[in-house]
Amino acid sequence: MSNDANVADATKKLAATSLSSKAKAFKPTFNAKAPAFVPRPVAAAADGTGAAAAPVPAPAPAPADAPPSAAPKPMTISIGGSTPAAPQSPKPESAKVEIPAPTPTTAPVPSSAQAPAPAPADEPADDTAREPADEELVAEEEMLLDEHFKEHLNIIFIGHVDAGKSTLGGNILFLTGMVDKRTMEKYEREAKEAGRESWYLSWALDTNQEERAKGKTVECGRAFFESSKRRYTILDAPGHKNYVPSMISGAGQADVGVLVISARKGEFETGFDRGGQTREHAVLAKTSGVRRLIVAINKMDDITVEWSKARYDEIKTKLTPFLKTAGYNPKTDLVFLPISGYTGAGVKDRVGSVCPWYTGMSLLETLDDLQALDRKINGPVRIPIAEKYSDMGTVISGKIESGHIKVNQKVFVMPGKIPCEIGAIYTDNEAEEQSAVSGDNVRIRLRGVKDDMIQSGFVLSDTRYPSRCTRAFTAQLVILDAPNIITAGYKAVLHVHMAVEEVVVTTLLHKLNKQNQKSRMPPPFVKKNERCIVRIEAKKPVCVERFKDFMQLGRFTLRDEGKTIAIGKVEKLIDTSAVTN
Repeated sequence: MSNDANVADATKKLAATSLSSKAKAFKPTFNAKAPAFVPRPVAAAADGTGAAAAPVPAPAPAPADAPPSAAPKPMTISIGGSTPAAPQSPKPESAKVEIPAPTPTTAPVPSSAQAPAPAPADEPADDTAREPADEELVAEEEMLLDEHFKEHLNIIFIGHVDAGKSTLGGNILFLTGMVDKRTMEKYEREAKEAGRESWYLSWALDTNQEERAKGKTVECGRAFFESSKRRYTILDAPGHKNYVPSMISGAGQADVGVLVISARKGEFETGFDRGGQTREHAVLAKTSGVRRLIVAINKMDDITVEWSKARYDEIKTKLTPFLKTAGYNPKTDLVFLPISGYTGAGVKDRVGSVCPWYTGMSLLETLDDLQALDRKINGPVRIPIAEKYSDMGTVISGKIESGHIKVNQKVFVMPGKIPCEIGAIYTDNEAEEQSAVSGDNVRIRLRGVKDDMIQSGFVLSDTRYPSRCTRAFTAQLVILDAPNIITAGYKAVLHVHMAVEEVVVTTLLHKLNKQNQKSRMPPPFVKKNERCIVRIEAKKPVCVERFKDFMQLGRFTLRDEGKTIAIGKVEKLIDTSAVTN
């Protein structure tokens, strides 16, 4: 039977019922616990005729506010002033006249009945909203990994001056096709005319005239090449001691280090003995976060060496104990291999017959064989700014240490919490990308900020979790080479990621023994090869994080008078308001 038929049948029964003219006005009773009911406006009957009773079925939707199982119980109809029937006794005839019989008509809930409904429905809506958030996060990570399916590895070439770092880097670019033969022949002609015929390979990385004239790298050079497995950025660090700050900034962007050693008689000893840069570069690379080190023993084709296994073993024997004390595990973190950066032997292809006693992999094969690094793709965005310049807007460059970025994403420049927006992203191969992930070395064009508002050492971070900034922190120090004792009030230069700031060691808190136990009393001084907990204050706010939260932003170096005095890691940040100006 249809709904209209049910309503018509109920109307006929009501019309046949004799009603008293003294009856009270129609008032349905409701369950006290039911939500408030707003009845639909219905015209009241002017007389006692049955015709006026026809619109009575209109109030039937009222039970929709109550739970479905209790819908018929709360409403009883009083006819002729009789007392309402109890809910427990549905047998009286008056129950037959109850309008809820045609329940299907109540399915379309009136607009007035929907008002109280959202209150209980909010909780399931929140639960369903949280689940897609996690699913979207996983889907976004998978999408980014698909877009950037080739892992990006940043390699820094370090070592003493004249070890052949730039020549090796230039030959890699030539062998991998990043520099064509015609360009290399041009470099060779120009180098021959300048009386620097053997330097032409290094000119692929040493691009300015000062570096080409002196044969020394001044700034940390950068280049890009690609293999079948990975994308690589070469960072060519200067080897001269006057340019160590440039080397530190380059090492702060690197994942893997290639320590280039000259096997030529006398050159290895000069670089490794006190005053040479081989030792300092190895320590600084470890402090800057370089976990794996490939020791490339270069110039094995030299007339004083001629691929001698005895010379190779001598260098390896002297280097291994020192690198172990610097923090490298000889079994897992170090790889030794003989090469010739000038001829290319052992660089792309294996050395072969020229070195029959070595049967290991070449340099590029070793790089491809390295274990994949753990990247924080979905972590908070952290991009220490290496350099900035103006080119149709503000452009910055740096390595993404954590998180991922997209075009049109809103970000902060810290310190200062300067709001801006990412306008464009460029990778090392000059291609414009829509996104970039942790580990990529990128250039970013920013909107909404001027270049004079940004400095090297500032950090680009997301708006939800901005980078932390402070002028004071406690840190654990290892004293490497202090000319005298260090006491409270000692001044030095702090190098942390790309930032360089003048700092003061204001307080010596504890001295640490070999078991890493703290002294009860603050020490009056510390000296070389000792470890301690100190409080450091900077003149300006600097972006640092605790080492356990962000290792790359929590490790630092202290330098003074052109020497590396100490290395350390941040343990606790102190509010800037607590620092005495």
